[in-house]
Amino acid sequence: MPESEYNMNKVILMGRLTRDPEVRYSQNGEMPMAIARFSLAVDRRGSRNSADGQTADFINCVAFGRNGEFAEKYLRKGTKIAMTGRIQTGSYTNKDGAKVYTTDIVAEEFEFAESKSASSNNGDYAGFGGQSRPEPVSAGDGFMNIPDGIDEELPFN
Repeated sequence: MPESEYNMNKVILMGRLTRDPEVRYSQNGEMPMAIARFSLAVDRRGSRNSADGQTADFINCVAFGRNGEFAEKYLRKGTKIAMTGRIQTGSYTNKDGAKVYTTDIVAEEFEFAESKSASSNNGDYAGFGGQSRPEPVSAGDGFMNIPDGIDEELPFN
């Protein structure tokens, strides 16, 4: 097996969006591609009594293509998600001529980590949530929306 097949770059995160995703569309190629940027507040394990007072890390994330479109439609400030992705580093030269290094998590998969009712009740994360969020509309992806108030009738957790 070649050495490159032993390398792995995988990140698993669970946290709340600190702001609505910022979405733009690339103009490369025939079809524009969605690029959604957002930040996740991820609790530090056992950090309630942290010496520096910081109990969460704020991690920059980016989602491309269909994941970017999903983020634009469904993710809002305060939404708790679980996601997998990979670390991507880069650099650029800013307008002052200084080299700036970047680190982002490129989202490969994500899902909601709490129910809609829990999200609206517990959406406050250090002042980042608690606002009313628009209800998601059908994405036309073959999944049906579950009506509000039916959570207790579902045959699974």
